[in-house]
Amino acid sequence: MESKTAVPVEGATVTLLPSKQTTLSDERGRFLFKQKSSGQELKITSIGYETVVVSITDFIKAGNTVRLDAAPVELKNLTVSTTAGEQYRSISKVDIKMRGINNSQEVLRMVPGLFIGQHAGGGKAEQIFLRGFDLDHGTDISISVDGMPVNMVSHAHGQGYADLHFLIPELIDNITFKKGTYYAEKGNFTTTGFVDFKTYNAVPNNSIKMEGGMFNTFRTVGMFNLLNADARAKGQSAYVASEYVYTNGYFDNPQNFNHFNLFGKYYGALNKHNTLSFSASTFASKWNASGQIPDRAVESGLIDFYGAIDPAEGGKTSRSNANVLLTSTLNNGSYFKNQLYYSRYKFELYSNFTFYKEDPVNGDQIRQKESRNLYGYNGSYHKIFYAGKVKVSSEIGANIRMDRTSNSELSRTKDRSITTAQLMLGNISENNLAGYTSETFSFSPRFSINTGLRYDCFHDEYLNKLKGNSIGKASASIFSPKLSFYYHASDKAQLYFSNGKGFHSNDTRVVVTQNGLQILPAAYGSDLGAVLKPTKNLLLNAALWYLWLNQEFVYVGDEGVVEPSGKSRRYGADISVRYQPVNWLYADVDLNYSHGRSVDEPKGQNYLPLAPVFTSIGGLTIKTKQDINVSLRYRYMSNRPANANNSVVAKGYFVTDAFVNYLKKRYEIGLAIQNLFNVKWKETQFDTESRLKNEPAPVSEIHFTPGTPFFAKLSFTVLFR
Repeated sequence: MESKTAVPVEGATVTLLPSKQTTLSDERGRFLFKQKSSGQELKITSIGYETVVVSITDFIKAGNTVRLDAAPVELKNLTVSTTAGEQYRSISKVDIKMRGINNSQEVLRMVPGLFIGQHAGGGKAEQIFLRGFDLDHGTDISISVDGMPVNMVSHAHGQGYADLHFLIPELIDNITFKKGTYYAEKGNFTTTGFVDFKTYNAVPNNSIKMEGGMFNTFRTVGMFNLLNADARAKGQSAYVASEYVYTNGYFDNPQNFNHFNLFGKYYGALNKHNTLSFSASTFASKWNASGQIPDRAVESGLIDFYGAIDPAEGGKTSRSNANVLLTSTLNNGSYFKNQLYYSRYKFELYSNFTFYKEDPVNGDQIRQKESRNLYGYNGSYHKIFYAGKVKVSSEIGANIRMDRTSNSELSRTKDRSITTAQLMLGNISENNLAGYTSETFSFSPRFSINTGLRYDCFHDEYLNKLKGNSIGKASASIFSPKLSFYYHASDKAQLYFSNGKGFHSNDTRVVVTQNGLQILPAAYGSDLGAVLKPTKNLLLNAALWYLWLNQEFVYVGDEGVVEPSGKSRRYGADISVRYQPVNWLYADVDLNYSHGRSVDEPKGQNYLPLAPVFTSIGGLTIKTKQDINVSLRYRYMSNRPANANNSVVAKGYFVTDAFVNYLKKRYEIGLAIQNLFNVKWKETQFDTESRLKNEPAPVSEIHFTPGTPFFAKLSFTVLFR
């Protein structure tokens, strides 16, 4: 556990000496070995903490606890995990300790190979790219915060819509990500992988942060412990945090972006066997947006690179959450987790993608709107035991999710205030019940196998208010088997071969029209990879991967229509490198290649629009003894096809950001610069057919949202106890 807060340290490497048996601490900070003797010792290492060596006798006298003190991050202290399925843990723990999260955009960029793009003024969920997928806003990646789902099923704008803006970046304690379809505990949307964010159980310091920058940008964050140091040292913690953001943005038309967050959390032991975590939060945001603009409008001089065709775009959204988790440990060391969560969500978005193509008089602005209640339960039982000489790590769980959406709307509008036509309006009810089992068999310290099986059942209803309150109903279910092999050559090398079936659900409005058929498109994936530490200061993660998606039907939220999407096949390679040649210098680079094609289309007509081909993210971080931290980072995305025959290309970009921080015990001063070299780049791009006012006919070409120009922001943080 941590020395200051008595909060359990998850993922610490525990080595039994002199036998060198190794394991990881679980989320309770606990670990298990089959045998021990009074003459043996425990060696405990974890990123960001001092290494501790303690005798078994002293460990027992201390109540089977070890307190870990914070320490500078050093790659040389890291060992490659010998625990099955934890091939990404080393990189994620090192990255968040060394790089930190400098703004809300950095939250998802912590996942190697993941790119994001904003195209609605900062208030809309980002567009996501990973492993050859244009994931839209979350269709094929599962995202959660403290076990609570972020993805919204049957959303007014698009399936799987994942708006993370209710998460205050400074509260992120840990990020768990895994790529692929191989995890029985993860269900809907887990095709390219999943990302789980975990907030602090106890904030390290009270703090008040003020930021100000170009384009009338202002941000403030406050984090305050509600219990004294004595209570925190005994493992009881409560804190509250808030965030407010305002900016006009870099567009010609001011965004008037307003964003407010309030978050509170309690964590503590109720008794010897039960630990409770409870959090509540509320978030609200509203903004104006310039939307996507066509190349021809900029090239002709009609508008500037940062201009707008319809400056009346924008929206507002809010989300309030309650989340409670009870962890109960039994006398044999096994434990139950029972979680209940609730979200109240509202969304209203105004967009204009085609301008005057559909309505030459009023224009093509649309409104997408919904109000939602989300209820859920996650339960699981965890046990580690030995079957002869085989160590078995068992997890059995169940998930229940119920979405109740009222007045999910798609309408044509003018200037946000006038409704010219209603296209879709109705209430959506969607239930997802699931059960799973995941069993890891460790036949020796070197060889493990994980087997998993998941069953998901969906029941959907749609009340169509534009068709006499007619009700459509449908049900469907899917089994998802998993099988992975892990070979731990040493504490410097792990090899793995993972296989699994995953899926993402389709929108309820598709489900009822298809009578439940082909609405849970399966994804089949494989990974062959390695985690290597060839020298004490170098960490490598490399994988070859393959992913196949079956036929599906897609609800296009911007048009209110259903489009079939055929089978697709993707394969590629991921390489991540982390290097710390000296204590004060840390370098990281991620290289990601993917090749994706539609299976059913002829060659030359089978490109996957907007699918990334080659991407890279990397940087250098300097941490001096004078408390100065400097980071220089880049993002690169190569050209990629924007349509099925690659006749239209979405141009790539290379953008560099810089960060400088001066940290003392009582305060911190920072300077953040986005787009250091002020390059003009297109953050999101689409091949869209549109018609400008007075044009004789529609034109199909690239429509884009410009990326941020040079943007500097200063921050000052006061730290206190």
